[in-house]
Amino acid sequence: MKTGLVLEGGGMRGMYTAGVLDVFMENGIRFDKIVGVSAGALFGVNYLSGQKGRVIRYNKRFNGDKNYMGIRPLLTEGNIVNTKYAYHDVPYSLDPFDDENFKKSDTEFYAVVTDIESGNPEYIKINSVFEQMDVLRASGSLPFVSKPVKIRAKNYLDGGISDSIPYKWMAHQDVSKIIVILTRDISYRKKETSSLLINMFYRNYPKLAERLHKRHIEYNESAKELTEIEKSGAVLVIRPSKPIEVGRMEKNPENLQEVYDLGVNDAKNMLETVMRYLNE
Repeated sequence: MKTGLVLEGGGMRGMYTAGVLDVFMENGIRFDKIVGVSAGALFGVNYLSGQKGRVIRYNKRFNGDKNYMGIRPLLTEGNIVNTKYAYHDVPYSLDPFDDENFKKSDTEFYAVVTDIESGNPEYIKINSVFEQMDVLRASGSLPFVSKPVKIRAKNYLDGGISDSIPYKWMAHQDVSKIIVILTRDISYRKKETSSLLINMFYRNYPKLAERLHKRHIEYNESAKELTEIEKSGAVLVIRPSKPIEVGRMEKNPENLQEVYDLGVNDAKNMLETVMRYLNE
């Protein structure tokens, strides 16, 4: 029996996911396949490298640096997160990522990206974080505040534009059990994105623009459908037990810790349910 794990994105709401995954690590819970979107991919790789606590640690340490994330990198390079700082300096030297341990894992890890020409999602297998850093960067490149990332002559943005919760993709893989970690509570409904903003930024990419126009509809329908599937027992969903109020670019260390702690507590409260579901 093979198992799959789906990780939603959500910027710094991903501290919730980090908390859940750290509890999984502590308790030896493993999966055969994982698919992550945006922050779900960027933070999820630490689960396979076995670096418990790294996600909350480096985000608390660096998010408040104006050169790392915010208006300054947005104005200087066109990305709200500094590319060199976040995707080279931190993982290679400031808080090293264990790519060798990641590569030794038997778990297949996929990151979702969005092709800006077609507006469609692609699911790219990550064999090495260091060698495929641009794939992860593309998966987390938020629309409007990030430049597209070129990979093999194609340009990509955030995977959440086209598939925010890729449980359907996972359901078509060779897995029998699926756990989905969300970063929104059960009451959340996504709101429509400004048409003016979409047209101003992506008028030259009509299929991407169309996807952004419909994103709130697709997200809300997916969340509703997932809730119905959950009732049938076909999937197990772990979601915040209360609304997470932090923004995508949250910098306050205390707020980040609070979201992480919520993930830890929710995971511990569901641990028996998770173990029973995976071992049935």
